[in-house]
Amino acid sequence: MAKMHPGEIAYFEGDFVPVGDARLSVMTHAFNYGTALFEGIRGYYNVEEDNVFIFRLQEHVDRLVRNFNILCMEIPEDAARIEEICLEVARRSALREDVYLRPICYKSELSLGPAVRGVSSALCCYLITLGDYVDTNDGLDVAVSSWRRLSDNAIPTRAKTTGSYINSSLAATEAKQSGFHEAIFLREDGTVAEGSAMNIFVIQEDKLITPPPNADILVGITRNTIMQLAQEQFGLQVVERPIARTELYISDEVFFCGTGAQVAPIRSVDRRLIGNGKPGGITRKLQKIYFDVVQGKVAEYRDWCTPVYS
Repeated sequence: MAKMHPGEIAYFEGDFVPVGDARLSVMTHAFNYGTALFEGIRGYYNVEEDNVFIFRLQEHVDRLVRNFNILCMEIPEDAARIEEICLEVARRSALREDVYLRPICYKSELSLGPAVRGVSSALCCYLITLGDYVDTNDGLDVAVSSWRRLSDNAIPTRAKTTGSYINSSLAATEAKQSGFHEAIFLREDGTVAEGSAMNIFVIQEDKLITPPPNADILVGITRNTIMQLAQEQFGLQVVERPIARTELYISDEVFFCGTGAQVAPIRSVDRRLIGNGKPGGITRKLQKIYFDVVQGKVAEYRDWCTPVYS
């Protein structure tokens, strides 16, 4: 697990406060029922420009706000204000390194009962330093989990709800206890969904293949980024379709992607080597341009990067 240190300032109850003062009551609805939505947003330090660039801030906040409707959330802060809050938390932390922002909209009422309509909500946001969440160099050894991915009709997988991450916790823990780095979820129909907290791509005959948005996945912002870069920069065909478990074993390359995972090659699945057991050429090309893009080094995609310091 990557080393993490909190920034000094958080946003809580409508104000910027020392992170140690951002505390919830044990009676808080979100603590008791998992009724909160969050986003994970990376900021990358560009040494040459001495600035931290928040990657695709607008898209992350837009997804958060759109998903308010799922949990019947209303707060005074609109999307523009949430973006400002994220940037201000980063500025006040005054860090010159890679960071991770977590805005959370949560059911703040001190009330009993799991219903969400008519229950008040609030926004908070904190920051931590964050390097690699998983190994992005040598390749990961992963296993198909015995736990199935949640159905979107049970707990919506397109929304990053805190309660739903029990599903991810069980799969990731099982994988690590069995000697693997990470887990891959299957859906109830046996097709591939995603990793414990990241999207997945397989490469077959120079095509990028990934499960479609209705396959009980989080429609990841990094996922969308990789698809766009693959098409625009390398002319690769991207296919969204169901993936069978056995396709994982016979693919030329497999990799995870996500805000936390970034672009992480997979070298084996269920102790079967993928290709020659080393990160593949296409994965490496996508990984390299991704890291250049997130640091604001590619002019064509510079508008995806919001500078923290003017």
